[in-house]
Amino acid sequence: MLASSSLLSPLSPKSLQPHLHLKPTTILPTPPRLKPPKLLNSLRTLCSNSPPPEALSAAPDFSQDFDVELGRLLSLLPEEMRCKISQHVEYQHLIEVVMDLGRKPLARFPSGDFVLSEYPVAIQDIRHATSLVGDFAIDNRAGISRTLHRISAIRNRKGEIIGLTCRVGRAISGSANRLTDLVRDGASLLLIGPPGVGKTTIIRDIARMLANDYNKRVMIVDTSNEIGGDGDIPHAGIGNARRMQVPNTDVQHKVLIEAVENHMPQVIVIDEIGTKLEAAAASTIAQRGIQLVATAHGVTIENLVMNPSLEMLVGGIHSVTLGDEEASRRGVQKTVQERKGPSTFTCGVELISKGELRVHRSLEETVDAILSGRFPKYEVRTINQAMSNEISLGPLHHDFVDTKAGLVSEDNLQSGEEILTYNQYNGIEENSLEDGPTVHLFLYGIAEASVIQAFKQLRIQHTVKFTDNISEADALLALQAKLKKNARLQAAAKSCATPIYVAKASSMTQLTKAILALMTDYEDGFENFAPEVNVLEKMDALEEARMAIEQHVIPKGEPVELLPRPSNIMLLQKDLIRKYKLQSERVGVDPDVRLRILPFQDGDTDSSGREESDDEADEIFSLNGESNGSPYSIDRLPLLPD
Repeated sequence: MLASSSLLSPLSPKSLQPHLHLKPTTILPTPPRLKPPKLLNSLRTLCSNSPPPEALSAAPDFSQDFDVELGRLLSLLPEEMRCKISQHVEYQHLIEVVMDLGRKPLARFPSGDFVLSEYPVAIQDIRHATSLVGDFAIDNRAGISRTLHRISAIRNRKGEIIGLTCRVGRAISGSANRLTDLVRDGASLLLIGPPGVGKTTIIRDIARMLANDYNKRVMIVDTSNEIGGDGDIPHAGIGNARRMQVPNTDVQHKVLIEAVENHMPQVIVIDEIGTKLEAAAASTIAQRGIQLVATAHGVTIENLVMNPSLEMLVGGIHSVTLGDEEASRRGVQKTVQERKGPSTFTCGVELISKGELRVHRSLEETVDAILSGRFPKYEVRTINQAMSNEISLGPLHHDFVDTKAGLVSEDNLQSGEEILTYNQYNGIEENSLEDGPTVHLFLYGIAEASVIQAFKQLRIQHTVKFTDNISEADALLALQAKLKKNARLQAAAKSCATPIYVAKASSMTQLTKAILALMTDYEDGFENFAPEVNVLEKMDALEEARMAIEQHVIPKGEPVELLPRPSNIMLLQKDLIRKYKLQSERVGVDPDVRLRILPFQDGDTDSSGREESDDEADEIFSLNGESNGSPYSIDRLPLLPD
């Protein structure tokens, strides 16, 4: 002890000052020793590549992180531009920032463009921005790591960047709620729309929804890093879905096949199918039983049908030559376009705007309707001011109306009105057609939903049916401007002795006037105006028609004229004749109007063999002394007053 004290004694207090100065920095007390384990755990959490399990179970709240991500994008801009954007009233709704060399920078908001500086953009501003982002790929796109922002470059002929478009990327949870019923059961979905309406945002949320809520194996083929963001770690907006990056846009179709063969996904999400190879790869994947969710540029599905590179997505289009009898039966030219095969996607969605979209539940039926010149069936889904979903109907066929709660017709049917039909999707049968004679209408250039609404206003909707075969139609209702351009349809109506009724416009007033003209000609065939039919007379008329068909028309191939009957009885006879796949025509004048049954081979008989004098036609198809329709010439079509 003395030795030790002697060793310490030569040390002066001044010599110990540096050592005493360091003592407060050393961790000697016992309580602070509890801090390093907490700090270590927090560091481990921060350095971990995967979030904790409890964070994955809940849907991420992207709104809290958006300000941080937006700040990272604005850091690319000079100080003056950042201040002006932050002071704008629509700061949170910024769409993109445009910087072109030698021009004033612009910020684009929903309300319009906003000039950020009175000074033109210098090359130093562009170089500063490009130095803070990732490398530009062959498609001249780059991004900021772990964000959804997209920076697109414009280059000159030397390859130097002289312009930037800095687009704000947002992950909006719930943006795909309007389409949940389409994808949850495994249906493939194709989204179509112009740039900027939110296609990528919706498929990103669909990927998150399928992966997190429905526990499916989702693989995203991210060609331009728009779905999962830039960098090796994808944005949290895709949830548990996995992401495959594409090194070059030219090899996207190869990455699609690789994703199927190597990673066994249940769902594949693709952004921007734009080439024939990509469309072929998507078709191959769909045939392997994998659910597809993809986007394509275009305003409507008709754009895809007419696009030779993407027509494979809707089944492909080819020309078919019909026989003389089939062309005459359809009332079309001998060469028509038809769908080549099954569609790659089950459903199609047209994004009209950020708040409105059109849903085609059966993409194949939509394509068939477009190719045949009919109006396709679709649902219009919108978001109202209360941010709740509303669904209405586009031009649907009368037996294809969805009667779910909250579903209304395109023309805002009143709640007291009945809706015809049986819906094949929800199996609800609201009101079927009543027994009795019906008038078969062939429409051209007019939406069926509009015509149905006009019949509903007249309260005679149960007396009409629509047909695609002009030879089976009792009347043709067309838009005047379109019918004048279709000489072949006029000739088909003439050969089938089908009276023509036209409207100047598709407004409700004009349609109602045309239907009133038609109703006057066939008023005995409508329930509201028809006298009671004698049961014995009805049975006698039908038996007469049956005997004539089975004993003369079919075995001998001879036309047979039936006895004169009231109009409502003749409609019943025409329905019976159609069941035998035969045609008929009206002959004679009142009160001796009767039906002539034509054998099948005489369906194309020259019209000169029929009684078609002007006086007779005027007697049959007149209203108040004026011509309301003619089966013979477009020159005699009625012009309905405004």
